[in-house]
Amino acid sequence: MGELLGLLKVVVVQGKRLAIRDFKSSDPYVVVKLGDQVAKTKVINCCLNPVWNEELTFSLTEPVGVLNFEVFDKDRFKADDKMGHAYLSLQPLVSAARLSHALRVSSGEMTLRKVVPDTDNCLVRESSISSINGEVVQSVWLRLCAVESGEIELKVRLIETRDGSSR
Repeated sequence: MGELLGLLKVVVVQGKRLAIRDFKSSDPYVVVKLGDQVAKTKVINCCLNPVWNEELTFSLTEPVGVLNFEVFDKDRFKADDKMGHAYLSLQPLVSAARLSHALRVSSGEMTLRKVVPDTDNCLVRESSISSINGEVVQSVWLRLCAVESGEIELKVRLIETRDGSSR
């Protein structure tokens, strides 16, 4: 493992238009992975537009990786059904944190960077990375892949190491 950059706080906000995996609905939950770290949200029963609003915490180290998301339908008597996956590169967030540190942004709100949808990401629409009172924050909607429909909304915050740097 490389140098610790800080803590990554990932709020899985909600899902929209998720795929039906049971008779008329699904019981979705999200598994989030960063390297060998894994966390998951609670299950929302019978819902295609779930609201989780759950914060999951990861240690962010160099080299900076990719945040992976998998959505599943919870089943009682058989294996859980896949409902799609998505990923988010953390490089733009870390680059914006370095810029924020270089500019010594510690209060107020400032947009540091915009990330646009392209073939290398799962973004639904343009995403802004901002410094809000010294924390670097990205709000993002991701399109789920390998599934007929579905999107998830996230808020990602980088809490830098104590010395205030994210190198």
